[in-house]
Amino acid sequence: MTDADLTKGGKVLPITRWGAPVMHAQTRPVTDFGDELHTLVRDMFATMRAADGVGLAATQVGVDLAVFIYECPDADDRIQLGVVCNPVVTLPEGKDRNLEAAEEGCLSYPGGYQSLARPDNASCTGQDTDGTTITVTGTGLLARCLQHETDHLNGMVFGDRLSARSRRQLDKKVSELAFRYPDDWPVTPKKKIATPEPVEA
Repeated sequence: MTDADLTKGGKVLPITRWGAPVMHAQTRPVTDFGDELHTLVRDMFATMRAADGVGLAATQVGVDLAVFIYECPDADDRIQLGVVCNPVVTLPEGKDRNLEAAEEGCLSYPGGYQSLARPDNASCTGQDTDGTTITVTGTGLLARCLQHETDHLNGMVFGDRLSARSRRQLDKKVSELAFRYPDDWPVTPKKKIATPEPVEA
């Protein structure tokens, strides 16, 4: 079964918020690449798309399993789509390392965005939904997405990478817009406002 077969047919699940224990703990490795995993991946794609996200980790639907999905543009605006189980991210070092500061958000802390510098390219090695070893190389937003989602599976949220001042600013933005996001969002859609927003991952 290919990853493309698993992008449809799932059900939308509530997105787990920061503060829930599953969001701040190391995940279990994927060892069973069967139907249970495939159902989870389908549900994750349905949930990510309902929330207008570009990536989603299993912890964000309350499952402590080391798997994330993505449907995200790279530096050339080409949409890349896939699933990575048991991911390990490798980042460039020395003269090859270029940090790019950009607004970052999280579906599990919806409504807030804060500038965060991350390397502008990343390599992520893991397994696909059949257990085959894969490597995904990301540039642009995809590089940020690979790092962001792998952080989730290691019990880290992007707010953990912010300075105390930036974290306070993020918390304030999220608090101000909390009324838009029902507890079971995106099962229940968020309340609409007139201004456009950047993507969340």
